Amino acid sequence: MLYSETLKYLFQALPAYHRIGAAAYKADLVNTEAMMDHLHHPELGFRSIHVAGTNGKGSVSHFLASVLQEAGYKVGLYTSPHLVDFRERIRINGEKIPEQNVVDFVEQNHSFFEKQGLSFFEMTVGLAFDYFRNEKVDVAVIEVGMGGRLDSTNVITPLLSIITNIGLDHTQFLGDTLEKIALEKAGIIKPAVPVVVGQTQTETKPVFERIASERHSPITFADSKWHVDPDWKFDGERMIFTLEHNGEFIKNSATGQADEFASGLIGPYQMWNIATVCEAVNQLRIGGVLEISEEAFRLGLDHVVVNTHLMGRWQIVGRKPLTVCETAHNFDGINAMMVGLSGLEFKRLHIVYGCVNDKDYNKILTYLHSQLDKEHIGQDPVWYFSQPSVQRGLDVNILQAVANKLGIDGQAYANVKEAVAAARKDAGADDLLLVTGSIFLIADMLSE
Repeated sequence: MLYSETLKYLFQALPAYHRIGAAAYKADLVNTEAMMDHLHHPELGFRSIHVAGTNGKGSVSHFLASVLQEAGYKVGLYTSPHLVDFRERIRINGEKIPEQNVVDFVEQNHSFFEKQGLSFFEMTVGLAFDYFRNEKVDVAVIEVGMGGRLDSTNVITPLLSIITNIGLDHTQFLGDTLEKIALEKAGIIKPAVPVVVGQTQTETKPVFERIASERHSPITFADSKWHVDPDWKFDGERMIFTLEHNGEFIKNSATGQADEFASGLIGPYQMWNIATVCEAVNQLRIGGVLEISEEAFRLGLDHVVVNTHLMGRWQIVGRKPLTVCETAHNFDGINAMMVGLSGLEFKRLHIVYGCVNDKDYNKILTYLHSQLDKEHIGQDPVWYFSQPSVQRGLDVNILQAVANKLGIDGQAYANVKEAVAAARKDAGADDLLLVTGSIFLIADMLSE
């Protein structure tokens, strides 16, 4: 079987949430546990770190993988979804799983997949865990797909559990309140395994504290210990910032002044993710669980994009006009994106927007319209509507009609590349072109 044929089989024969939505969702771990047994329990064959959360879990996962790689470890990284290439989901020290490994795994196990009725995501978890075990990684950073308690990745017992934050997303599966969603995310907390929570939220803190107490798991809230100074600088490629620990700036030993750090991920919302990574590294250092030098920590933050090849998070893909791709796709993510937008200088905003049909696009558009008026950015933004190519993509004509009812004028385009081409034609050199609304929209833009 050729690699292209293997991918076709995976995408067509196995139900995939990113493609068809709710029909692919499995509300239990029965299939995953059966697959682990079939594969002779690869989840027991490597050390791991488990990362959940509504927003930021992908960035935190990449930051940690980069730090550990700089520390000299052989690091597996499992994330989802992919943007351009399926193999982005499974990496070791930044290198994608070879095509032949994917082909061999599917050829050897497809009968079991079909007999068991596995989903695309369940199969992918099996592939990743089998690959990490066979390649003898020192540690693997595993990003949760959705929720936590019933996510297919939740068969590992990690060195550390991380929950970045909680927002209202995937409410049809995880619950319609922050407390209910927190309970699902808290499902990754394992007995006696330390847990780091990135952001303290009034509604969710008691949930995490209760579950951690019941499971005798030490819990730390990163934002109570670490703080990234919001007065950061952008040097054209990186975010430069200072860092506080327990209310005191980390100082340069030579000058005695607040030391500067650099992040290869430049979205200003990364300040929350960096604080989470700081406490995660601190916890991994305790008791010598993993050896991570200060230099490895610094280089890991700075070299994260080079080391892990992360795309789509406040990614600059063009200049004159400055063109930014941002995968923000739910209300909290869009809100965080606005923090970054407010820190940029530009003459006029051109925004290409498209989303999938299970997001609260009415609420998001209402919010964007209220924030992007001329009082905030100098001139009214120019809108370009499009739609992701996945089956779940919201029809652009429906999106345009909803936007028009909210008082947002904009042209509709059949695909994101046409929308971006139109925006680039309209925009001046000092304008900003922002493409956002869906991971899948960004994937379409970045694909050849």
